[in-house]
Amino acid sequence: MVLLFIYSLVCVSCIPPILSFYLPGLAPVTYCEKGKTTATCRSEIPIFVNRLNSPETVVPYEYHSFDFCTSDESHSPVENLGQVVFGERIRPSPYEMTFLTDITCKKVCQRKYEKNSAVSKSKLDFILRGISLEYRHHWIIDNMPITWCYDVENNKHHCNTGFPIGCYVTKDGYRKGICRTRDSYTETNTYYLFNHVDIDITYHSGKQEDWGESLTGKGGRIISARVTPRSFKNGKCSGPPLAIKADNKDEIAFDYTYSVRYRVDNKIKWSSRWDYILDSMSHSNIQWFSIMNSLIIVLFLSGMVAMIMLRTLHKDIARYNQMDNAEDAQEEFGWKLVHGDVFRPPRKGMLLAVINGNGIQIFFMTLITLVFACLGFLSPANRGALMTCAMVLYVCLGTPAGFISARIYKMFGGEKWKSNVLLTAFLCPGIVFSMFFLLNLILWGNGSSAAIPFTTLLALLALWFGISVPLTFIGAYFGFKKRPIEHPVRTNLIPRQIPDQSFYTKPLPGIIMGGVLPFGCIFIQLFFILNSLWSHQTYYMFGFLFLVFIILIITCSEATILLCYFHLCAEVIIFHLVFTPSQHSHTSVLYNKFSEIIYDILHDYITLCNKVFILG
Repeated sequence: MVLLFIYSLVCVSCIPPILSFYLPGLAPVTYCEKGKTTATCRSEIPIFVNRLNSPETVVPYEYHSFDFCTSDESHSPVENLGQVVFGERIRPSPYEMTFLTDITCKKVCQRKYEKNSAVSKSKLDFILRGISLEYRHHWIIDNMPITWCYDVENNKHHCNTGFPIGCYVTKDGYRKGICRTRDSYTETNTYYLFNHVDIDITYHSGKQEDWGESLTGKGGRIISARVTPRSFKNGKCSGPPLAIKADNKDEIAFDYTYSVRYRVDNKIKWSSRWDYILDSMSHSNIQWFSIMNSLIIVLFLSGMVAMIMLRTLHKDIARYNQMDNAEDAQEEFGWKLVHGDVFRPPRKGMLLAVINGNGIQIFFMTLITLVFACLGFLSPANRGALMTCAMVLYVCLGTPAGFISARIYKMFGGEKWKSNVLLTAFLCPGIVFSMFFLLNLILWGNGSSAAIPFTTLLALLALWFGISVPLTFIGAYFGFKKRPIEHPVRTNLIPRQIPDQSFYTKPLPGIIMGGVLPFGCIFIQLFFILNSLWSHQTYYMFGFLFLVFIILIITCSEATILLCYFHLCAEVIIFHLVFTPSQHSHTSVLYNKFSEIIYDILHDYITLCNKVFILG
């Protein structure tokens, strides 16, 4: 049955995600040439700018934090809760475009930095520091990121959703970032600022499409927007690059310019326009290797569980057949010796009930979010939808959290129902919010765009106290009203003495081994998630992620069954056996956190080794 279920999941994950990519109804925008606009066809193409981030630091900044060309921000698009929490700050740009109107070296603004001005020096130093840290622009056209595409090894093409603000050549001649691809960027201890961009717009003309029949003239839908950053010392978009010495003390003046070109491509449909971005980051071979690795672990655990069940039943039947009298039949052996202590309430029953309630809340939030993501509702085109969906689901699932917590606590014979409800509603969310608030203070002190505004904090608190807490109380009310769960066996009045244990039955080895197998199922997928977060790339492998999530659930369940059986056979009832086996599989969370730390250390170590190797 397990194999059939896994096979069906694999088949579902093979369905191309593009079939339901625009299922939520993100309507396409049709553009016409100037002078032939209608109610359904516009000519102006707005360009929006987003936050700037860096692969070398975790602190993003808003566009206007740098001294770039700006425009009136009073008409900024409204951002949803997920976008604000993720740190997105979308603002109108000063770059103006009209459909099918090519632009050549158009000036946007001029920047001048005087040598005796402290304000000018501060603004220029901030830009130069951003160049040294490889900060990148993130622009948006037609609800799609403007991509920077370049050739990589093995004749492959890679497209990045951000492009650098400049590049730096160190004192020792090491060319960072894009400077390695430009032969003219060789001057040591010099910053090269990209003050010009070439924007290439590719569109579908509507030929042989139903929507194209309504066009009165030339028009189409945008299917890609690519940018090539350049550096020019003069405002004519030619000549030597804009080189700024690190020890420069002279006055600097330059123009920001841009050019736009249009080309038609009717081979790519509008619904498939994200494919070239997602395909450039595809690692399907490694993903399938991860799936096979996880399936092997599941099959191994399933075989272990089946073997234990068959062996146990076979031995029980054989012993019963060998019994000669009633006294032998009443004699207990093996794991049955502790049947009267298995359901004894644990010492920290309140905490166990609260953790189980919050775990149910997080589990269903994750499950429903992944289902929506696999159906295409949380596509990259729907910005901020993933985080918004997760947060809304979490606060709305307070009822099952309160219900499960109350049911378990009542099963343990607990009487402090008020404490149980309050801890369920405030303990885990309070810990997360406290950490979130502390990190927000640090980001706010650095002037980062990732710092959550005060109004958004109030909105999060309103969701917590106004929705999640009342729903938790409602769930706990119904949980305490129901009859307590009855145990299949009676609990002995006197606790059984635990015999001397072997090393492998002690808590620490069990905790270590219980987390290894679940972590082994997800570590490759976890690597891709962390890599997407740190590299600021688009993650859209939800089919693989959902399959790995199901495998993780099966692995945790089977690992818990195995460890529970081994502890029962050894007559181990530490923490009354309610805490220990379930916590073994939960330690995979600690492995995940440890892997994040190792990822960061290895990332920094490899970067340092590259620098030492190149500079040495």
